[in-house]
Amino acid sequence: MRVISSSELRDNMKKYLDLALNERILIQRGRNETFVLTREEYLDPDTDLKRAISAKELLVGVEEDIRTAYREKCGETL
Repeated sequence: MRVISSSELRDNMKKYLDLALNERILIQRGRNETFVLTREEYLDPDTDLKRAISAKELLVGVEEDIRTAYREKCGETL
């Protein structure tokens, strides 16, 4: 990660946009303002949707985990 001033970014915009393709650029403006320049990455909808679960599936899993935790803690069956 590189740390540069806002004036350095302004003077060499192309250079830092090119560098931001592969690394994070930290931009310091004054003493109290800091920004991060990075390349935006988009999710692949097909791949991510294949891994997704429905709200109902999530609820079933959470309920099972709660029941298991309760049994382990209390030694009882719900």
